[in-house]
Amino acid sequence: MRDPADIECWLTDMDGVLVHENHEVPGASDLINRWVDTSKRFLVLTNNSIFTPRDLAARMQASGLTVPEDNIWTSALATAHFLADQHPGARLYVIGEAGLTTALHEAGFILTDTDPDYVVLGETRTYSFEAITKAVRFIVDGARFICTNPDATGPTKEGPLPATGAVASMIEAASKHKPYIVGKPNPMMFRSALNRIEAHSETTAMIGDRMDTDMVAGMEAGLLTVLVLSGITRREDVDHYPYRPNIILDSVADLNELI
Repeated sequence: MRDPADIECWLTDMDGVLVHENHEVPGASDLINRWVDTSKRFLVLTNNSIFTPRDLAARMQASGLTVPEDNIWTSALATAHFLADQHPGARLYVIGEAGLTTALHEAGFILTDTDPDYVVLGETRTYSFEAITKAVRFIVDGARFICTNPDATGPTKEGPLPATGAVASMIEAASKHKPYIVGKPNPMMFRSALNRIEAHSETTAMIGDRMDTDMVAGMEAGLLTVLVLSGITRREDVDHYPYRPNIILDSVADLNELI
């Protein structure tokens, strides 16, 4: 098995790994500072497409973590990267927030509600029936359907709320067209992140707190996988899956002792 001490590049999830309920996970600052001080190549990955990297850097700063915005990779950026490779300059009908629209604008796409080549669905707190209806009709008329991430719900203090995956299911049912989903657990997001920092899978590791997204996608992308138990997955959950992470730790504080 690959040794964590030999890893040259790191990918890490954000929620449940570095922050939890807007507070730093103990040891996260030490790990990030160590990577920055040693010029280690790393990216913080998130399926959240609402916020730009600058927004997310500010949110983490408020939690006690200093992460340069260039070291943040979102499903919105991965989606823009994917579409730029597939169809540069395409016309897009977009349902989403600034994180997604900014990424697509900067990648040179035309955002329109007239005859789009693609419908791109991202996270938003203001889904409208009118926008969803337009998306369905564009897809039926031939637009291709792209979704930033599959998460069906998002957490709030009041409880779960419908998220991108739930709305995608509604559009899929009405249009009879399944979306291509770019974000985790699609290893496509990991490969785009590797390209961003010019990393090789053999010398890169993925740190995450979810077996069904972080670990399976990391494994399929050929990365060393490190599961931390500071978020969603519990130790007793691991045996329920037909695959295992390479390393299981209580938190990133334990990782500091291995690298």
